Amino acid sequence: MSQRRACVIGHPVAHSRSPTIHRYWLKEHGIDGDYAREDVAPEEIGKFLGALGTRGYVGANITVPHKAAAYLALEEADDVATALKVANTVWLEDGRLHGTNTDVHGFLANLDESLPGWAVETEQAVVLGAGGGARAVVYGLLQRGFPRVVVVNRTLARAEAFVVEFGDRVTATTFDALTGWLPDADLLVNTTSLGMTGQPPLEIDLAPMQTGAAVYDIVYVPLETPLLAAARARGLRTVDGLGMLLHQAVPAFERFFGMKPEVTRELRDTVLADIARAQTR
Repeated sequence: MSQRRACVIGHPVAHSRSPTIHRYWLKEHGIDGDYAREDVAPEEIGKFLGALGTRGYVGANITVPHKAAAYLALEEADDVATALKVANTVWLEDGRLHGTNTDVHGFLANLDESLPGWAVETEQAVVLGAGGGARAVVYGLLQRGFPRVVVVNRTLARAEAFVVEFGDRVTATTFDALTGWLPDADLLVNTTSLGMTGQPPLEIDLAPMQTGAAVYDIVYVPLETPLLAAARARGLRTVDGLGMLLHQAVPAFERFFGMKPEVTRELRDTVLADIARAQTR
């Protein structure tokens, strides 16, 4: 059998940690495979995906800015991709391009691992941002039965689009009104880029949040964002974003290479070391 090859597609894509994750698992399990980066311009993404097999790939992960375009290129979309209208994992099956969105799995699996039992007797989640990451997070929270999810965005219209798509369990608001929603929030999730290295900090007063509430930041560079540092100082439970990145790769690897890997401490340390090396270049 010829070597199985997959890749991550983005623009730019040099920052992606996906090759580190997938190559770690390939080596760990002795699989004859490889995983590459492909920098594809937005106007070329449809053509690239249409020729995925002829380029020697069995599948690909999709990152910014191509997730919506990848969904449109699919010949077969599963229920999650269809609901979110974005795809971050595509693969060839019987010559047809299939796709899903594994960010939902990554988000929930990270919570399950970091805060066992987190979904028991929860009432309200507050989600900051209204982009692609927020869509996956809101979908996952609704799947786990949250009675209310509050989507907070700078522009109300974009947040209100969630209400239209996800139904009456989702409430739209702006950052000006955030403080009023925090006392009843069991979980606060940041899906914006604020707090990421090179971006402005996310400055929120967490004082209204109740003891026992959790704060989850999907940003993982830096690993402890200013938001998580503030939450820790308040005695709130915290979840960093690296686990989401690692767990979302599990179903993708299984699709590409035929076996289900595990997220381990050693893998996490390997990726952290790779990020540290990249920051010193």
